[in-house]
Amino acid sequence: MRRSASRQRGIAVARLQARSAKARAKNRVGPDFSEALLRGIEIITSFGADGAALSLSDVARRVDLPRATVRRALLTLVHLGYAVENGRQFSLTPRVLRLAAAYLGASHAATILQPRCEQLAAEFHETFSVAALDGEDAVMIAYATPRRMYLDARGVGLRLPAFCSAVGRVLLAGLPDAQRAAFLAALQPRAVTPRTITDKQALAKILTRVAAGGFAIAEAEAESGFRSLAVPIRRLRGPVVYALNTGMTIERGSSKLMQETYLPRLQREAAALGELLL
Repeated sequence: MRRSASRQRGIAVARLQARSAKARAKNRVGPDFSEALLRGIEIITSFGADGAALSLSDVARRVDLPRATVRRALLTLVHLGYAVENGRQFSLTPRVLRLAAAYLGASHAATILQPRCEQLAAEFHETFSVAALDGEDAVMIAYATPRRMYLDARGVGLRLPAFCSAVGRVLLAGLPDAQRAAFLAALQPRAVTPRTITDKQALAKILTRVAAGGFAIAEAEAESGFRSLAVPIRRLRGPVVYALNTGMTIERGSSKLMQETYLPRLQREAAALGELLL
C-alpha cells in the first residue's frame, strides 16, 4: 500500500512538474513566471455558475492538477477568507468580488460605462451592456437591465465567444489587420447554436463588413432565439476599446427594426463615451 501511494505521489509530482515546465515555456516572462499564482487563479475560476459548491475531486478534475496541490490552494483560500469549507464541499465567498472590484474601480466601468448602461436600460426598457475583449471571449464589464440590477446572474463577468457574438465581432473588427488575422488563424470555432457560423472565411468577411459598417448584429449565434446589436466604443481619437450592446428575443422584432430603433442611439452614446475615455 505504501509503495502504491508513493508511486501515485511520484506520478502526480512528475505531471505537475511537466505542466509547470510547459507553462514556463509558453509565457514570455521566463523564470519570473509564477506557476503557483497561475494554479491559484485557475482554481478560483473553476468555480462557475454550474458549480457553486465543489468537492476537492471536482476542482482537481476541472483544473487537471494533483489533489494535494488543489487541497493546499483551497485551504489557503479558506484561510484568507476567499472560500469556505462545508464538509467535503468548497465554495467561494463574497470576498472574491474584491478581485473584480479592483478592476472595475481602476477602469471606466463603474464611473462612466455602468451609469450609461443604466440610463439606456431605463429609457428603452431593454438590457444594455459594455464588453471588453479577453482572449477569445467578450466579457461584460458593465451591465444593466430595466430594473437596474447591477450584479446579475447574466451580468457583469458574463463571457461570450467573440467570434459569434455581436459584441465580440465589434471588438475583433476593431483590431489591427494583422492581429485580426492571427486571431482567426488560431481560432478553432465550435457551434454554440444551430445558427453559429464557424467557417473561417465567412467569419473573416463578416469582420471586414463590421469594420466598414461600424456595427454588428448576431442572429441567434451566441444564444438560441436571441438577437443582439453592438457598436464600437473608441478611445478619443484612438482604437476600439469596448463594445456597447443591446439585445432581445427574435420574436420581438426584425433586424431592420432593431437597426432603425437602436442603432442611431447606440452610435451617439458610443461617440459620447469615447470622448470621456482619455
